[in-house]
Amino acid sequence: MPIVTSTEMFKKAYEGGYAIGAFNVNNMEIIQGITEAAALEKSPLILQVSAGARKYAKHVYLMKLIEAAIEDTGLPICVHLDHGESFDVCKSCIDGGFTSVMFDGSKHSFEENIRLTREVVQYAHDHGVVVEGELGRLAGIEDDVNVKAEDSSYTDPDQVQEFVEATGVDSLAIAIGTSHGAYKFKPGQKPQLRFDILEEVEKRLPGFPIVLHGASSVIPQYVETINSNGGSMPDAIGIPEDMLRQAAKMAVCKINIDSDLRLAMTAGVRKHLAENPADFDPRKYLIPGRDNIRDLVRSKIVNVLGSSNRI
Repeated sequence: MPIVTSTEMFKKAYEGGYAIGAFNVNNMEIIQGITEAAALEKSPLILQVSAGARKYAKHVYLMKLIEAAIEDTGLPICVHLDHGESFDVCKSCIDGGFTSVMFDGSKHSFEENIRLTREVVQYAHDHGVVVEGELGRLAGIEDDVNVKAEDSSYTDPDQVQEFVEATGVDSLAIAIGTSHGAYKFKPGQKPQLRFDILEEVEKRLPGFPIVLHGASSVIPQYVETINSNGGSMPDAIGIPEDMLRQAAKMAVCKINIDSDLRLAMTAGVRKHLAENPADFDPRKYLIPGRDNIRDLVRSKIVNVLGSSNRI
């Protein structure tokens, strides 16, 4: 099966009241864990690559690993660029075989965001590739994304229809209270998604696929495992999974997950090395990390996304 776009995935997800998981990938073990979980759950899947991942693993290595995963599992997989900050980066990914790209023009003015996003859309559509745009800015730090809380902003529902019509984007990432990175909220803070904004966006864009970035839940068991095996992560609270499931039943068709994958991998590796301090074989200490990834993704598919048995 070839790499696919997200168009048909999103159409079915919107109609079915579920979301597609967009999981960030950086190496072979992460790709294996994610795709094994999706195959077990018979779930459609988006594997997304950040600028940091392309620098770390190189574009060609990641593409070959994803192609191997498709051959191994038979899954329909969309390959997506996460947070493309320039036309050139998006073009490079399109030319390199990605089937979906995100252009993040959220730091620009509304008018400039439209102009720059439209340029990416025109090139992408000419090459059969879909585009995700963004309105509103999420706080937090993740790879090359670094937005201070005071610079973040919720999406304005009054702008979404004009933006989509002017740019021609195929999906839209909005800001309703999620944030990038593992340190979303301090203990005592109450995470809250702005479902009122989501409802208003849905009214203005009926049937149009909406995306949530920064949607990891910061699974406590992984933080505890890391800290009990030599780590020093501060306590943090992520986005409650029941809120994400509610969003997936509405207009949200794509939910991005990255930090939880990192925590799961790190917890597995740290625990193994703490219990086996003389072990220097990466084939051994990466296995529990990969297994944690698989278990985490299966849980997300069942409890958050609702995308089991959709292929």
